[in-house]
Amino acid sequence: MPFIEALGQFSYRVGAGNFCLIHVSLVPVLNVVGEQKTKPTQHSVRGLRSLGLTPNILACRSTTELDENVKDKLSRFCHVPAENIITLYDVSNIWRVPLLLKDQKAHEAILKVLNLLGVARKPALGEWTSRAQLCDRLHEPVRIAMVGKYTGLSDSYLSVLKALLHASVACHRKLCVDWVPASDLEDATASENPDSYKAAWNFLKGADAVLVPGGFGDRGVEGKIIAAKYARENGIPYLGICLGMQIAVIEFARSVLGLQDANSTEFDTNTNSPCVIFMPEGSKTHMGGTMRLGSRRTYFQVSDCKSAKLYGNKSFIDERHRHRYEVNPDMVAQLENAGLSFTGKDESGQRMEIVELPTHQYFVGVQFHPEFKSRPGKPSALFLGLIAAACGQLDSLLKTGTTKPLSPLRNGTSGVTPHRFGNANKLLNSIYSNGNGLHV
Repeated sequence: MPFIEALGQFSYRVGAGNFCLIHVSLVPVLNVVGEQKTKPTQHSVRGLRSLGLTPNILACRSTTELDENVKDKLSRFCHVPAENIITLYDVSNIWRVPLLLKDQKAHEAILKVLNLLGVARKPALGEWTSRAQLCDRLHEPVRIAMVGKYTGLSDSYLSVLKALLHASVACHRKLCVDWVPASDLEDATASENPDSYKAAWNFLKGADAVLVPGGFGDRGVEGKIIAAKYARENGIPYLGICLGMQIAVIEFARSVLGLQDANSTEFDTNTNSPCVIFMPEGSKTHMGGTMRLGSRRTYFQVSDCKSAKLYGNKSFIDERHRHRYEVNPDMVAQLENAGLSFTGKDESGQRMEIVELPTHQYFVGVQFHPEFKSRPGKPSALFLGLIAAACGQLDSLLKTGTTKPLSPLRNGTSGVTPHRFGNANKLLNSIYSNGNGLHV
């Protein structure tokens, strides 16, 4: 394998003390007797050594902490010091993993191999520790209906999930995600698969907020439009990202302007009311390298809007993009006269970046992808607004810039209530999911 050879040559070129190889390996546990098996790790290390690489540190993934005798065995047969064998066992939330590594002095093992012990400072993980502990204490749920095309593969929306998690922790809420296949909301599903249709609608009606992420292709588009309409008409907080913003505009044009054939030229090239069009500078024949990608600047057109306040009343923001289609600038005036507000535009003023419905508690669509810049302790402003609106904390957030403090636990018991329609929940990385896909 080329990368193995490259690592070997690199380690030889930089020399000892300048190269640290950490080998991550599985140590399975036999459920019947609870025995931790070291053979997979022994064989993988032997294979590495046959290719000219010797690991300095072993990171052993297992469901439970490694026994001392298991560490000694791995040390003898893998020729790695026992203090350089790290256990990566299951923890309550993913933010505890760095703390787990610190407790086992993994950082000291790495620094020792690289001869950096004398220059490194003590890890400053106080804030990180508090966040990990807070995540374990959260019991008040917030339910988000994720209406998408790829709900059977939740990793398709991994960045969105992480952004929701960052925002929910900031609002002191336990995130519960209900996966709603967009096509299951459509009338055709009602006759073809009544159970799926009913389940999808139950999830949508039981949600505190609705999120429609980005995507391509026409499958499920009508279902996303239905979800946007439900959120708009029932005052449910809504966030549309990329295609989700375009969906919101199409739905508004159909329902409020009465343009029943309003659509995107991506889905209907012959529509008489093209709300969303192909970017003028794009190429329809060459698909490679024709997307509007990367960080682009958005200028706020309205200072007294929710999105501007959430971003700290800045005059402009820089967010990352990934799209080929945009809101038709020729229809903007008609849409705004009907009540929709395009609060953010690009430098030309012709490309719509942010759309809001001023009369709604939180109905926001963005052409960019705010989830890409969300971080633990620094959640995306728009995701924070969505969660805050779903929890009844939006007014406080907009006025003071902070959310309400964590409410005390009741008798030390979990406050996570079952879904009002009885759907089963499963916990994965502090995210409750309805198990609709890989979160099983």
